[in-house]
Amino acid sequence: MKILITAGPTREYLDPVRFISNPATGITGYLIARIAKRKGHDVVLISGPSFLKPPKGVRVIYTESAIEMKDAVEKEFLACDVLIMSAAVSDWRPEKKFDNKLKIKRKWTLSLVPNPDILKAVSMLKRKNQMIVGFALESQELLKNAIKKMKDKNLDMIVANTVQNFGIPEKKSDIYVIYRDETIKDCSSFTKMELASFIVKEIERLAKKHNEK
Repeated sequence: MKILITAGPTREYLDPVRFISNPATGITGYLIARIAKRKGHDVVLISGPSFLKPPKGVRVIYTESAIEMKDAVEKEFLACDVLIMSAAVSDWRPEKKFDNKLKIKRKWTLSLVPNPDILKAVSMLKRKNQMIVGFALESQELLKNAIKKMKDKNLDMIVANTVQNFGIPEKKSDIYVIYRDETIKDCSSFTKMELASFIVKEIERLAKKHNEK
């Protein structure tokens, strides 16, 4: 299969040196890309800013902002069989990006505008034989909110986890894989490597099941 994966955070610049972002590392997405490639799949990785080395044999497209990532995803999506949207995309960006470094030393108000919803955009382009896997990071009502997101975005599977220990690679949090029929697999005991392997295995299983219909 041709598998398209997004990973890492996005950066939304206020001026040439300051930006809004989050502590996502991109580790899970990079691991999924590495495992999928080892299993013989054609893998494209769209990465936000990350300290990680690109997986061997994987084509990597580097982006910074949410809009750049959206453009890259839309360009690659129609040719892929599976999209795994593991990137932690910023929900907002500054309404204005200043050309020069700001030197304001007083209280002021920063105006933010919503970023485009990448999953919603590509879900409207989704073909019958394509699969989309989303990720949901929640601070409350984890399963309820993740299932709602899965249905709203027409996803085949969603990986739900809590904000606890977000961005801390060596720490675990509550993680659940939820399927379209709302079956839930508790993956909280998994390492990131085990979770990545499980996601690739489940994608292969679902693709095989779909092809047998």
